[in-house]
Order: sequence, then C-alpha cells, then structure tokens
Amino acid sequence: MKISVITIAYNSGDTIESTIRSVISQRHSPVEYLIVDGGSSDQTLAVVDRYTPHIARWVSEPDRGIYDAMNKGIAMSTGDVIGILNSDDYYADDQVLGDVAALFDTTGCDALYADLVYVDRHDTARILRTWRAGAYRHGRFRSGWMPPHPTFFVKKSCYERLGLYNLSLKSAADYELMLRFIHRHGISVAYLPRIITHMRAGGQSNLSLRNRVRANMEDRMAWRLNGLTPGLFTLTWKPLSKVLQYVKR
Repeated sequence: MKISVITIAYNSGDTIESTIRSVISQRHSPVEYLIVDGGSSDQTLAVVDRYTPHIARWVSEPDRGIYDAMNKGIAMSTGDVIGILNSDDYYADDQVLGDVAALFDTTGCDALYADLVYVDRHDTARILRTWRAGAYRHGRFRSGWMPPHPTFFVKKSCYERLGLYNLSLKSAADYELMLRFIHRHGISVAYLPRIITHMRAGGQSNLSLRNRVRANMEDRMAWRLNGLTPGLFTLTWKPLSKVLQYVKR
C-alpha cells in the first residue's frame, strides 16, 4: 500500500524539520512525501531544501489558506491512502505508517484515525492534553464527537468520490469533511487505539474567545452544508469534550 503524506507549511522554519524527520524515518514503504508551502519568507524553504532527496514533490506559492493547500496536496498525491501532517506536528515513532497500512489491510476500511497528544510548543516533552478518540459508532458526531484530524488517513478514492475541503470554511473545513465522509456518507472507518501524532499547542480556532465563537458558528455551518441537523447539545459538547482531555491524560 502506497501512503501519501502531505505537510502544509507557512513560515514554519522553527518546527518543520521535526515534522520532516518524523515522516522520512518511517519504516513503511512506499511513502510519497509532499510539502505544500504557502510562500514562506523565513527559513522554511532552506530546511525543506536540505531534505529534497526524501521528498517526492514540494511547491511554494501563495494560497487561499490551509485548506486550499491541503486540496493542492491531495491533487498532487498518487498514493492509495492520504494523511495530512501539518508543519508543527510530528509522528510519535517510526512505526506509525506501518501500523496505519496494517489496519487498512486487515479491516478493508475506507479511513482510519488514532489518538494524539498536544505538547508544549517549545518543550515538546511536556504533554498538555491527550486526545483519546475511542471507537466510532454511527451517531457519535451528534454527541459532539470528532476524530483528531492530524491522525486521519483516508483512501484517495474517497476524495475523488465525495469531494475535497470546503474553502468557504476558515477553521472547520476539516470537521466538515469528516462529518461529510463518515456521518453523512457512511464510509467505513477504523480506530487505531494508540497515540500516533504529537501536535504542538496553539491551533487557530482556540487562540481566543472570539475565534472559539467563530469556530462554533462554522461547526453549525458544517452541518447545514450537508443538509443535516445537529442534536440539541451537539455544538455545546464538542468544545466541552476538549476540556475533558486535560483530565483524562
């Protein structure tokens, strides 16, 4: 099974090297590694250039945001399965993609997800929050559940059949895509019960109360775009479930 990993970057010179090294150290083969940069003005491209023998293709050009860059990467990819690893995240160990491929093979699933930890941006040995997603059952999205997007791997055929990231959303296009794929269209999904991704804290939707309110509005729009109605407490439980992740470390 050929796995394409896409890294989205913009002025990530202080973090992207650990991202790249975590991908190119994977034991699984074949892996197609793609980097889509939004036109960085710092040392990002100098770091990328040092690893070009290990990168199938990379581009650096202005884009319309992170989800536009993800769509570019998907269009460039040739793997059977696609995973997205942003430039401030990194894989937990060198067996991640091997375990991903094995679960696809044994279950025949269309997509899978796993667990992740949030780490301090500067001291990555310090774990701030643990996201244990748990096994999926139909209807879990209505209880505020979603899989961790940085652990989400999906067959390219699903993107070809069900579409890409919706660029009308600024912070919830990943939520909308997984809601569309899993809840609305019912693709088969498997859970890999282990931590595969370390994510540096500081996501855009959580940086301020204003951004959190906007993210909640976009979550509501994600349901509306799919012709779906969330439960009475769906959009309340979704952010509250993140608070519990601090308790369940």
